[in-house]
Amino acid sequence: MDGGAYNPRTVEEVFRDFKGRRAGIIRALTTDVEEFYRACDPEKDNLSLYGFPTEQWEVNLPAEEVPPELPEPALGINFARDGMQEKDWLGMVAVHSDVWLISVAYFFGARFGFDRTDRKRLFNMINELPTIFEIVSGKAGVKSQPTNNSNSKSKSNSKPKVHNSHPRPAKAPKKLTKKEEEEDEDQGGLDEERGVGLDEEQGVEEEEEEDDDDDEEEEEEEHGDTLCGACGEHYASDEFWICCDICEKWFHGKCVKVTPARAEHIKQYKCPTCSTNKRARPS
Repeated sequence: MDGGAYNPRTVEEVFRDFKGRRAGIIRALTTDVEEFYRACDPEKDNLSLYGFPTEQWEVNLPAEEVPPELPEPALGINFARDGMQEKDWLGMVAVHSDVWLISVAYFFGARFGFDRTDRKRLFNMINELPTIFEIVSGKAGVKSQPTNNSNSKSKSNSKPKVHNSHPRPAKAPKKLTKKEEEEDEDQGGLDEERGVGLDEEQGVEEEEEEDDDDDEEEEEEEHGDTLCGACGEHYASDEFWICCDICEKWFHGKCVKVTPARAEHIKQYKCPTCSTNKRARPS
């Protein structure tokens, strides 16, 4: 519907166009799902879900001209709204939206003469992002977000853990009396016998420290694999995140409009999708 207003010509511009439309559709199917549900009234004519490069979305009638400026998304999504479970219906719309986004991207590629190398580069850039269906169905982030407290609702912007590698300062030697020197000589033999045992204990402590370092590295790697349930982007340590207590997905605070201050007063956080699924729908 907006093909005449904006024509990306390079691979980077087409990918930017793809991401903007994708973000708008994801918002419609997650954070704005109640508004999207109401817009898809089965009593209306054939409706389609459009995503725009500006990260906005719209439910509207298809283009009247034939052929249209851009490939058209799935037609009549509103007719299936009340005939399916809401989760299944949203998943169906998500799948068709994924197909539409690919078709629009490759439409631009064909229109402006992308060669084999350009098409491959464009596909690889697109394929790095999870599909809309993966995000809506919860399959985008199969790993749960690790936390120090299983009941914690928000991810704090804590500083990375560090280890103190500086040795402790040595103490000045203590002057012994003659009696203490004799006792020390007697103890020397026992210390030699125990030396092997002490070395073994020290080796175990060093292995435990190495294991702790490995655990911290694995934890940071796992953080990096976590994806936002709304926008599908990766976790970043400088961003505020919040976890849904129902579906256990993680979200950027900005994507679900929750600030750190507000999160402090939330006893049980429900993401927009889980909040919507708990409400009864009209038959």
